[in-house]
Amino acid sequence: MEYAEDPEFCSMIDRLRDEIENDSGTVPAAFEQLAETTDPEELHHVLTAPGQPLWAREIAAYALGVTGDPRAFEALVLLLNHRDPERCVTAAHALTRLGDPRTARAAAALATNELRVAYALLPIRLLAALRAPESVPALITVLERRLPADDPHWRVGLACVEGLGTLGDPRARPALEAALPHPRLGAAAEASLGRLGTTH
Repeated sequence: MEYAEDPEFCSMIDRLRDEIENDSGTVPAAFEQLAETTDPEELHHVLTAPGQPLWAREIAAYALGVTGDPRAFEALVLLLNHRDPERCVTAAHALTRLGDPRTARAAAALATNELRVAYALLPIRLLAALRAPESVPALITVLERRLPADDPHWRVGLACVEGLGTLGDPRARPALEAALPHPRLGAAAEASLGRLGTTH
C-alpha cells in the first residue's frame, strides 16, 4: 500500500509509539502488526470493533483514508475535531487524500460550531485546501465571529483570513475589510484583500 512510505504516516506511527511508551512503558505487538498491515478488511475491523484503543483507530482510519476507502470517513471526521492538534493534522491529511464528497460539509460544520471553536483551526485549513462550495461561506462566518479585539481565538480568525486570501473569492471582501482594524488580523487581511479576484 502506498501509505507505508508516506512521511505523514511514518510521523504518525512514531508519535503513537512514543505515546504508548509514555503511558504504559511497552508497545504491544498488536501496534507493530497494525502499522504494517495492508489488508483493508483487517483495518476496517479495527475501526469498527468495540474496545479498540484510540491509537488503533487512528492508524486504521488513516491507512484506509489515504487509499481512498470511504469507510474511514466518519472516524477521520471525529479525529479532525480532536483536542490533540497532531491528531487533527493527521486526519486532515487523510481526508484530503480520501476525496470523499462529504468532507467539505463536515469540515464546515466543525469549523462553524462555536462550542468547539478552540478546535476549529484544522477544519478551517482543510476547507481552504479543498476549495469546495462550502469553503468561502464557512470561513466568512467564522471570521466575522472572531472580529472583536478581545476574542481569545484570534488564531482561528487568522486562519480564516489567510484561507480566504488563498481562495481569492470576492465574496470575502466585506469580512476582510472589517478585519483590517484588528490588531492581530489587519496585516493578513490587507494581504488577502490584495489577492481577491486574482486566485482561481
